[in-house]
Amino acid sequence: MNDAAADVMEPTLWKKTGWMARVIKNDDDEGWAVEMIRVGDSEPALVGPWTMGRDKKNPKPLNAKDFSTLVKTASEVLERHRLHARAMGHQSLTISADDGRRIRVDVDVVADEDDPHALASCFDDATSTKLSCRRVDAGFKLSKLSAAELARA
Repeated sequence: MNDAAADVMEPTLWKKTGWMARVIKNDDDEGWAVEMIRVGDSEPALVGPWTMGRDKKNPKPLNAKDFSTLVKTASEVLERHRLHARAMGHQSLTISADDGRRIRVDVDVVADEDDPHALASCFDDATSTKLSCRRVDAGFKLSKLSAAELARA
């Protein structure tokens, strides 16, 4: 739902373009904080300090420029988290096969709460042609020995 009727642009709450910025009381001190939540998510993507208004008591009202900056920053935070999670679930190793070819073995964890597993794929390093793919345990440890076994299978 991204139509203009669903947009909210109030001094302490903006909801637009799939994002919501909400100014909240900072529990840690006397100031204010802003949280950015992607619509549909249960947790904020970003929480940070927010500027006091001119009266030094109430928060500064949100505006279009601030909202745009917050959306960009929160999107970048989510992208870094996604890339980090992918990197944590990815292993890669290149070995020399018995026939002299270079084989790259990639192991990628599949995010599945009900059926945790990983996929081990072998590629010809020179052509990037996929040679095989098989299911392995989610805790599979890639080593030269295990890569060689996968390349032979």
